[in-house]
This record gives sequence, structure tokens and C-alpha cells, in this order.
Amino acid sequence: MNQPNPMSIERWAIERPDEVAVVEGESSVTWAELDDLANRVANALKARGVGEGDIVAMRTRPRLEWAVIAGAIAKLGCAMLGLNFRLTADESQHVITDSGATVLVCDDEDPAAFVSSFTGSALRIAVSIETPAAGLVSYADLLQGNADKLYSKGDPRLIIYTSGTTGRPKGVVMNQDAGVDAQTLREFHQGREGYVRCSDRDATLINMPFHHAAGPAQFWASVHHHNKIVLQRRFNPEETLQLIAKHRISHWTAVPTMFKRIHALPAATLEQADVSSIGQIRIGTAPVPLELKHWILDYFGEVLHEVYGASEVGLVSLLLPEMQRTRPASSGRLLPHVQLQVRDADGNALPAGQTGELWVKTPVVIRSYLNAPPLDPDTLDATGFFRTGDVGYMDDEGYLFITDRVKDMIISGGVNIYPAEIEAALQKHPAVLDAAVIGIPDDEFGEQVLAFCELKPGQRTDEATLLAHCVPLLASYKRPRRVEFMEELPRNPMGKLLKRDLREPYWKNKERQV
Repeated sequence: MNQPNPMSIERWAIERPDEVAVVEGESSVTWAELDDLANRVANALKARGVGEGDIVAMRTRPRLEWAVIAGAIAKLGCAMLGLNFRLTADESQHVITDSGATVLVCDDEDPAAFVSSFTGSALRIAVSIETPAAGLVSYADLLQGNADKLYSKGDPRLIIYTSGTTGRPKGVVMNQDAGVDAQTLREFHQGREGYVRCSDRDATLINMPFHHAAGPAQFWASVHHHNKIVLQRRFNPEETLQLIAKHRISHWTAVPTMFKRIHALPAATLEQADVSSIGQIRIGTAPVPLELKHWILDYFGEVLHEVYGASEVGLVSLLLPEMQRTRPASSGRLLPHVQLQVRDADGNALPAGQTGELWVKTPVVIRSYLNAPPLDPDTLDATGFFRTGDVGYMDDEGYLFITDRVKDMIISGGVNIYPAEIEAALQKHPAVLDAAVIGIPDDEFGEQVLAFCELKPGQRTDEATLLAHCVPLLASYKRPRRVEFMEELPRNPMGKLLKRDLREPYWKNKERQV
């Protein structure tokens, strides 16, 4: 290709060369500078044998260099693998080896401690952005590559590894064509993007991890619309409000935990912040407590888009701003060309209003994990429906409601108890920032309910108070028998509660895990 892709860095480098493209802290690059840097990195990698089809593992935080390397990967036609920077060397070795990645880019402060993860892998080149280390190429050296013009081959194919709540993480090649016609795929992607233009000078804030689909998706959507991209390397609630005001941020995707942190800021800080530029907020990955949702709507305006989906199937549903007040507990309506069935324990489809396990079919549902056999019928049935592991129902008007996860369900005395309902009740207490509920072994009932609570900064309460708080809100069999307080609940970088970390001490050495 010797001409710019219609929605690429190269196009804006020609049409808007002097406009700021990416900002991080006090540093920024224009579209022309971004294109030049990406050309240099791409040519340097190309000279080292990197080309179309190679997988580049990116173990970095949101930072300016990521944008440059992402541009280079697009020019080379490589796939991008998001590698969680919090993984240990052993965990990283599994992902690097399992994926067959041939290039690694990291920004570890001590990359030497990470080198052991290369053992047994197909890596040919490892690049360090921050600290020089033996066996790694310096990012600064890549910038010495020639500036010969290269053109994007399209957005890089993105590979994300599941969080590994059970067993080793598995690779998902995002948004693969599941054998549907081009028109269907195009309509699905258009519905999935749901991108709202607010002005001719839009700006996107990205402070979501780049090892999750949301970060790269925001980046490339912003490139397509020549929006200014503002990167925040580490989320800080007060700094986030400052960035929104300073750069007139119009688009932002976040997780509920981020909004809880902002909500907990002093009233004076919230009152002084200028968030009037926000035109679209996307939220997902975890349930949004209703009180938090109402606060978001009151504080930021009627701009909230709530999404539901999974790595294996892409986005499933979207709750638009105009639906938030009338169906606040819903996950919205299905996107174009998405099919969903609610099934009982025997696999029978249930009618509207009845709760069961969700099976989903989309134009991008995976057929297998990366470098793995086809999915078994218990995960992907013969008609192409994928078992999400989520529990919920559809109402008569086509709105989807997610009530829990199958694996989180507690069975006490033969009765099914869904933790999400208990967590929502606990979060109604003014001192509680977040809550996690699990089932622990009980000789009489099989399991009993245990709650963990994280309090808002400066707030205090005790177990007896919270237990009493639940009495009018929950049936007796649902109420926690105990409450434990934690300074911070365990979460992955996307804000999802790691209930396995909470469960493990209680179920260790037990014959069964439920």
C-alpha cells in the first residue's frame, strides 16, 4: 500500500500535520510527529526481521511510546498482544510462550527481573522502553531507524488473554469474523462502536489498561475520528478531573471503581471541577450499583453508555443515555446481529422474565482460543451460541438484565443465593465504598455467606452496624453471617473483583470448591 488508509495516522499526518495527536503529562506529539516516530520504529523493527503476521507483546502502561509502537505495528501488519504489566515472570512466560509472540515491548523499571519469562518462547526481539538491560533492545535505538514512509495495513489484530479466574489464562483473538457476510459484520461493528461526535475538536481520555480490549479500542476509534488522545499512565481521581478540564475531554471509558474513587473525593473538589466538556462516558466490565449510576448521571450529565460483553463474543448489548433513567438496572438492548438465549440448567430456552444462564451468538464469537483446539459443545454449541457464565433475563421489551455469575452463586441449604444482590445492599450503606460476597464452607448448610467491605476514605462502621443495615434489605437466608473489612478489595487492573483470592483461604484443601 502506497497511500494512506482513510482512517489512519498517515491520513491525519497529511491533512492535519500540526494538530496535537497524543498527550501524556507534559509531553505531546502532533499527527506528523507521531507518523514520523512510528515510521522510524517500524523500519527499525523491519530491519530486524519483524513483519506481517508477527505477534508483538506489549507489556506497558498507557504512555506516549505505546501510541508510537501501536502505529508502527499497524504499518507492519503485526498483531498486538496486550500483556498485563502486573503479571509475574512465570505468568508472563505462559502468555508469551502460549501465544507464540516473536516481539516483546516492556516498560518495567527492572526488565532484567523479567528476562526469565523469555525461556522456551519464540521471542526474537525484546525492547525496553525505560531501563537498558542485557538482551533487550533500547526503545531509543529503535528511534534511530530511517524515516521511510510506511502505510497502515489497518488496525492491528488484537489478542487479549482472559484473566484466568480458573486455570491458566487463554488467548482470545478479538473481533474475528465468525463466517458471516461482510454487510452483517459491518453493521455489527457500527452498532458496537456507538461513537458520538460532540464537536470538531473531540478529545479522548484513556486511562484504562492497554492489556484489555477497551484501551486499544479507544485509541483506534480516536485515530479514526482524528480526536486528540490524552493518556493517563496511572488513574488518579483528582488528576482525572483536572485532565478533563484542561483538555476539554469529550470521550472517556472507565470502570465502576474509578467512579467510586471520584465520588469519594471531597465535595469542594467535585464542585470546583469542570466536566462540562464530557459528551460520552462508557462504562462496563463490572456491575454498576444503581446509586453510583444515578450520581454519575447527576454529576456528568445524561452521557452514560453502559456496555455488556465478553472477550470471546465482543459487545453484546448497549444501554444508551436515554435508557438510563427508565431502565437503570438493565444492560440495555442487544446490538445488531446479536442473538441471546436464556437457558435453564438442562439447556432449555426460557421465556422473557425468567432467569437463567446466558448463551450468546455474535458475528465475532470465537471458535477456539489461540493455539488451542475448537471449543467443546459445553462452551460453544452446534448452533454457534457461546456459554457466557452470566446469569440474567430478558424482559418483554428486549432489555437485558444481568443478575450474577454462575460460578459466584452460593448454594446454602439447597437455596441459590446470588452475591450481586447482597453486594448491592451493602453498598447502600453510606460508609461502604465497595463490597464482595463469597460462600465459605458450612458443615450444616454447605455454604454460608461472608461479606468483605472496603470503606470510603475517612468513614468508619462496624460489623454489627452493617449486619443490621441488611435486615430490611435482604431475606434472612441471604444476609451475611459475617463481615470482614479490608483496606482495599483485591481487583485486577480492569477493576474486577478477584473473588478467587478471597475464596482460596477458606476452600484450601477442601474436596469440593462449592
